Amino acid sequence: MSRYLEPKCRLCRREGTKLFLKSGRCSTSKCPIEKKGAVPPGQHGARRGFRRTSEFGLQLREKQKLKRIYNIFEKQLKNLFKIARKEKSATGEVLLRLLEHRLDNAVYRLQLASSRSVARQIISHGHILVNNRRVKSASYRVKPGEVITLSNKAMKIPEVKRILDQKETQLPSWLERKAAVGKIAGFAQRQDFPQEINDKLIIEYYSR
Repeated sequence: MSRYLEPKCRLCRREGTKLFLKSGRCSTSKCPIEKKGAVPPGQHGARRGFRRTSEFGLQLREKQKLKRIYNIFEKQLKNLFKIARKEKSATGEVLLRLLEHRLDNAVYRLQLASSRSVARQIISHGHILVNNRRVKSASYRVKPGEVITLSNKAMKIPEVKRILDQKETQLPSWLERKAAVGKIAGFAQRQDFPQEINDKLIIEYYSR
């Protein structure tokens, strides 16, 4: 398995919405979605955009969108679905909560990194501590009460310094942050999940 190395903006155009895979540019007029609209990439993208999509196609696109938002592989998402299906709560909600509680997503949501890709990178380089213990696995599942901090080396990284210098926006309800220290205050709730995701279609896809 290899990660997608082509321009990330193509993924946003393919899914027809902003996935916020890059820092900064997604919120400006430079974003291709803003300039060209939600037209699929490629020579015949505009023509494909008018095709009628089947029920399976809709389910597939929603599943692909979720994978791209959280920057994970198919096998990882399928394994999380199997875990979610065993829970008594709604499968879609449990699945999204499992994704939200990945360490790379928590670091991004705490605004300690400008994107999930950047968060994954600083984690793999050993710059993230959970309860003062170095964790290098982006898929580590954070739990309520755990404290996330940046290493001393991370504080000197220009990209990290830049994001920390930015004005902090409102955090999700399950997270707290003071300076460069974040805390898992609880479990992610429905209102904290990406609003553009229709989890019902994803559950239908994996339940075929």
